[in-house]
Amino acid sequence: MANSRSGDSMTDRIVRVLDTFTTERTMQTATEIAARTGLPASSAHRIVGDLVAAGLLERDEDNRIRLGMRLWELALRGSSALRLRQAALPHMERVQTLIREHTQLAVLEHEEALFLERLSHPDAGANITRVAGRLPVHASSSGLVLLAHADPPIRERVLAGPLRAVARETVTGAATLRAMLTTIRRRGYVVAPGSIEAVSTGVAVPVRDHGEVVAALSVVLPRDSATAAAIDALLDAARAIEKDLNRSR
Repeated sequence: MANSRSGDSMTDRIVRVLDTFTTERTMQTATEIAARTGLPASSAHRIVGDLVAAGLLERDEDNRIRLGMRLWELALRGSSALRLRQAALPHMERVQTLIREHTQLAVLEHEEALFLERLSHPDAGANITRVAGRLPVHASSSGLVLLAHADPPIRERVLAGPLRAVARETVTGAATLRAMLTTIRRRGYVVAPGSIEAVSTGVAVPVRDHGEVVAALSVVLPRDSATAAAIDALLDAARAIEKDLNRSR
């Protein structure tokens, strides 16, 4: 792709446009997109127009822009995330039937926990997680499991900080976090009360594919809930998911 005068390639500029969309910001005007990318208005409007023409973005009757169905379609073709989600979902549903709160599946992406799926009961407690949303790996229970089993260079980059406090009980000390990760690897699960929200406790276990940790399976419980049943249900589900993943290759 040709470079702009600033040195950005066309691919870089397209990614900057797409990155302006978040789980909270799903609709924008082309002018808002231009402002958020820092691109010249004419360039941003041209890129938005091209992406709309290709179906990767869509424009509504009020001239607002959203991500297009074609982008979703392309993302799912041959996606490892789709294979993982399909293997996990039946077992997540069994956990959810038992726990009746929130059951989630996350993967490590750019040193954050990226959530692929979430099942929730109508009467479940607080949970800020969204499908396709991200949480810091050092704070969320899923992230802690993923970080504990990440490649050492990734782990060391995160431990080097800064470790931002998401809630009052988020672990922000590198030495304390390092010890916690060692304990997670030894126990095979984590219980993280108040790490994301003071009123909630996250419980998470690793999900393996041919022995390699590829995801974290978690539940979010009210703060003072007992966790033993959740741990057992998650460990059983993780083993079942691994068996299904092994068969699907």
